[in-house]
Amino acid sequence: MSTETGIDEGRSAFREHRWTDASRSYADADRRGGLPAADLERLATAEILTGNTTTGLDTLTRAHEEYLIVGDVTGAMRCAVWLGMHLLNLGETARSAGWFARGKTLVDELDEPGPVAGLLLFPVALGKLYGGDAAGALQLFTEAGSFARQFQDRDLAALALLGTGQATLMLGRAEEGLGMFDEVMVAVTAGELSPVPSGIIYCAVIGNCHLAFDLERALQWTVALDRWCRARPDMVAFSGQCQSHRAELFRLHGAWAEALKAAAAAQGLAATGDPQALFGGFYQQGEVERLAGKLDAAEECYRQAARSGWEPQPGLALLLLARGEARQAQSMIRRAEKIADAATRCHLLPALVEIELAAGDPEAARRSADELESIARDHPKPMLQAVADQADGAVRLTEGDAAGASQSLRKAWRVWQHLGVPYEAARCRALIGRTCRDLGDEPSALMDFEAAHAEFLELGAAPAAAWAASLMRAGTDEGAGTAGPLTPRENEVLRLVASGKGNRAIAAELYLSEKTVARHISNIFLKLGLSSRAAATSYAYEHGLAG
Repeated sequence: MSTETGIDEGRSAFREHRWTDASRSYADADRRGGLPAADLERLATAEILTGNTTTGLDTLTRAHEEYLIVGDVTGAMRCAVWLGMHLLNLGETARSAGWFARGKTLVDELDEPGPVAGLLLFPVALGKLYGGDAAGALQLFTEAGSFARQFQDRDLAALALLGTGQATLMLGRAEEGLGMFDEVMVAVTAGELSPVPSGIIYCAVIGNCHLAFDLERALQWTVALDRWCRARPDMVAFSGQCQSHRAELFRLHGAWAEALKAAAAAQGLAATGDPQALFGGFYQQGEVERLAGKLDAAEECYRQAARSGWEPQPGLALLLLARGEARQAQSMIRRAEKIADAATRCHLLPALVEIELAAGDPEAARRSADELESIARDHPKPMLQAVADQADGAVRLTEGDAAGASQSLRKAWRVWQHLGVPYEAARCRALIGRTCRDLGDEPSALMDFEAAHAEFLELGAAPAAAWAASLMRAGTDEGAGTAGPLTPRENEVLRLVASGKGNRAIAAELYLSEKTVARHISNIFLKLGLSSRAAATSYAYEHGLAG
């Protein structure tokens, strides 16, 4: 194959989003006779998109130098700025700063700066955005948008609008920010943008929709991102972030096995070319592990997620609460919400309400619940309203207003049911049962507890299932030796476990297979929220089931 043929095939593959083929053809042409600067830049993009980040950055450096040799200062600036952006994403701040400085030096050499001058505003704007100065970030993103309009640069215009929307969201103007995201996504889905800006925008928009409790938007754009990634099967960059977003949606919708698979895929892709997927991949696995009662595994996941530089909140604080460390959880979540921007703070408030109630500070919980309600009124989104109503109902229960709590909780339950979020729907159902009990309606309370317990068992949410089981037992005669949520056969197995017998002996006594006994014991552990035979034995003696 001649050099010219390799270049032509590389260009064709690049246009058709066949990144591996583009890399192969371009690399072959490069070995035979070298590539022009523009084709080196395309080769670098294809390499970065397929996860060959180190090689891609080296190639982009070569493209920068080739542009300088031929006197194309604008091309050299563009490469310098994108080298800075990619290195910033990798956490290599010193090298990133060096390339941004190189880009600024080149801009200063030109009579007219061009659109790259707008891109040079991004590292400073992002620093302000994630450093708590959303207003300062908004000003810089707006300035970048002015450069885009002046030079009619679509990529810059879209990235500037994305940043403007993020800053607006963090300033507490959710509807305005979400509207900007919709506008920028029009350019992405219409295929008007380059691949790297497209991927950046897809992933950022979905993450911010989750932050704003806009589950419907997040779902729609995640489906679109999944479609975009599937059309580019050899693309690694952005694919990991797509998997972490899928993991979050699976978790919310109760498909926890699928959530764990997607989280594992995100973790793998984070290690092979999509480092921005590191946080989401591990945080979403941690959330599933925590809800399933696997607290040590959850803690390790949160620890891995924290390597990204982002705090694994509110999951880590809720993990401490699950371990009975309510005061430590309270201190942690209070610190996190004090330093959070408006959008992140809203995301922390539901956990703050739960933890304040558990720590015995209903007044603090009431303040947070009222703040949630105020935000929900200003930004009416179904999920946000459900969160606010659920928080209000939980606080009202503590305040002794069972009737008012019932109204709020039933509204929340209906929305959770509509959205298909079974874990939160089951939590609401259990709390509704508590309102029925407080109002003297024990039969209705037991029906609600049983429904919640069944849903938790279906999900595999062991701690929540144990909580619902304890609510069911609270309405029975404690000395009657009832088995609570256990079936008669499970009660027999538990009695024999408490007597010290192993699975083989239990199987022989009950005329069962050892496999069946093992399944019964697994169900007992899940239903009662236990993790060992010793704990099951203690439970049996405490509840009159041994002997």
